[in-house]
Amino acid sequence: MFYRYNESMNTHLTPFSALTPDFILNAMTSVGLSGDGRLLALNSYENRVYQVGLENAETVVTKFYRPQRWTDDAILEEHRFVQELADNEIPVVPPLRLIETQTLNQLEGFRFSVFPKQGGRVPEIDSREKLEWMGRFIGRIHAVGATKAFKVRPVLSVLNFGDEPRDYLLKHDFIPADLLAAYSSTSAHALDAVKRCFERAGKLKTLRLHGDCYPGNILWTDDGPHFVDFDDSRMGPAIQDLWMLLSGDREEMSFQLKHLLDGYKVFYDFNVMELHLLEALRTLRLLHYSAWIAKRWDDPAFPMAFPWFNNPRYWQDRIIELREQIALMDELPIGL
Repeated sequence: MFYRYNESMNTHLTPFSALTPDFILNAMTSVGLSGDGRLLALNSYENRVYQVGLENAETVVTKFYRPQRWTDDAILEEHRFVQELADNEIPVVPPLRLIETQTLNQLEGFRFSVFPKQGGRVPEIDSREKLEWMGRFIGRIHAVGATKAFKVRPVLSVLNFGDEPRDYLLKHDFIPADLLAAYSSTSAHALDAVKRCFERAGKLKTLRLHGDCYPGNILWTDDGPHFVDFDDSRMGPAIQDLWMLLSGDREEMSFQLKHLLDGYKVFYDFNVMELHLLEALRTLRLLHYSAWIAKRWDDPAFPMAFPWFNNPRYWQDRIIELREQIALMDELPIGL
């Protein structure tokens, strides 16, 4: 029986306030692991993630899940997908099976999982060799991801990544009053352009994705990339796991995309019509990101981490950014 979040709990506004060092060590003890007192908070805002030293000198990583973000079933569906990838010898890091082979554990209202520590560094994916290497592994992930569908986790859509985030921002007091009309109009035009991109792409095949496949969720070793943090895993088009690896000007992104796809297509086919979605998905991420911060503003970690969010300059920059995206979405996509 897993923990179901109770909205009456006072952790609604400060969801991790009770997550003290003693509590983290007690959580480790509850699943049969004896911490030696070494704790290191890792970079994570959606959840809370810690490196924990154990008495036998090993080190593990434990993730405490944000209340109300995912149901137990959705978290377990992610765990099963990652284990499926590991069973196919794809370099991912599945959670450990501890008490009664469970991967999702609970203590006093907190749900958490424990992972083996994976070494590595955030990669600079700047060479043909690395791009093709990365493409091959993403192709392998998608080859497995396409064999079945998520039953609980959502599908990436214009509605849940665009319309709903925009509506949330417009209904709450984050956008300065003198910029509200400009943001409303520009974001509406941007979403119209996004929908045209989806129309040009045609009928899309969706599959189980990493969902947030940017360099920060990749650890590079001499053996190549290891993919971590499938917390945003969902159904969606393949291009979602490729576009976030592109950066720079059009020429640079064209080079990167070509070699990513050269590696990718060794293991899985790619529908070139999905290239119409590249800038559309970037636009959706911009809208979703602002709403993500806004929805978590009552978490004290967010004003500290994003002090620039609640000021006019931030929203002025977002309006300019969306206008640039509207122009880009009307251009011929890179790779076509």
